Amino acid sequence: MSDEVRDSLIPYDEIVQDALRAVVGRVLRQIEGTDSLPGEHHFYITFKTQAPGVAIPGHLIAKFPDEMTIVLQNRFWDLAVEDDHFSVGLSFNQTPSMLTIPYAAITAFVDPSVDFGLQFQVSDDSEDPEPHDEADNDRPDASAEDGSNVVTVDFGKRK
Repeated sequence: MSDEVRDSLIPYDEIVQDALRAVVGRVLRQIEGTDSLPGEHHFYITFKTQAPGVAIPGHLIAKFPDEMTIVLQNRFWDLAVEDDHFSVGLSFNQTPSMLTIPYAAITAFVDPSVDFGLQFQVSDDSEDPEPHDEADNDRPDASAEDGSNVVTVDFGKRK
């Protein structure tokens, strides 16, 4: 085999990213129609707030202009899962809000109760994302831990 790296005419990285984002949809579909998760499960979902198709209240965009993390555990409602996005009701400082999030906007999905996580490439070519606080949606205090079940896919261009 040659040591020369060729540019692929098949967009493998996009195909894999789409397939992994579909995992998020399948997991959310498992809990659709409920208002809490079974057992100790809880999801941290990080997404780009300015991505196409994201619909969140203006006060959240003002507070999280680049990226935010929401938590699905005990206090959510009206979860609707579609092929390319999901919508969910959450409370932020006891103010109810509806959010619509395309899977393409998601940068991370973690269920720390079973040490599972997915991290996705950011589609823009910008430098490192700006640091951000976790969303203040009303939830019990919990912390996500990185574990052996975190899947990271990074298709960097080789020179």
